[in-house]
Amino acid sequence: MLSGPAQAKGPGRPTKAEAEARHELLLEQAFEIFLEKGYDQATIDGIAASVHMTKRTVYARYGDKAALFRAAVQRSIDRWIVPVETMRAVETDDLEETLTAIARIRVASALSPAGIQMQRILDAEAYRFPDIYRLFYDRGTLPAISYIAEVLERHAESGAIILAEPRRLGNAFLSLVVSGFVRGAIWGAILDDETIEEGIAFNVRLFLDGVRTRDTPAAS
Repeated sequence: MLSGPAQAKGPGRPTKAEAEARHELLLEQAFEIFLEKGYDQATIDGIAASVHMTKRTVYARYGDKAALFRAAVQRSIDRWIVPVETMRAVETDDLEETLTAIARIRVASALSPAGIQMQRILDAEAYRFPDIYRLFYDRGTLPAISYIAEVLERHAESGAIILAEPRRLGNAFLSLVVSGFVRGAIWGAILDDETIEEGIAFNVRLFLDGVRTRDTPAAS
């Protein structure tokens, strides 16, 4: 059911606020329908009807179904991504503490309803729209990798860790602490808070065991 500005009716052209509200509703409904039915089965007719628009109105803004799909997914990515500032706010002088806090933020975001929906639609349609997966990576993952690399570089300066390729290590960290949880959730695994916390702690320690400096045995 429409609500708020999108429900308003009256003579004349809609206000800018009303038009924007209807556009937001269109993209939201389009994403839900693409997710529920898949790209092939979703139709412009059905999407337009769900928001009480005509097909002609939708086509006036988006030339075809592919353009609407890209716009709907891009909106969802933009609304879902975790700003780097959120991760920067939990950084401390303790590397394990910092990485654990970052992992909690990323895992919570990935396992949120919006995060699972995003992963499902990417899994289903990325072969057809490789550009949306690249968009997801560029806007959601790459900034996190860059920030984690910065954190690692700062700690490498003190000699606490060995750092040859910081961005590659940042990518490895995210894969280690997030990917397994996401796959499990999509496949139906029950992930309670205790399981998640234990998994994060284990994965952070495993990562640190791979990058910490080690005493070199003295030559005999």
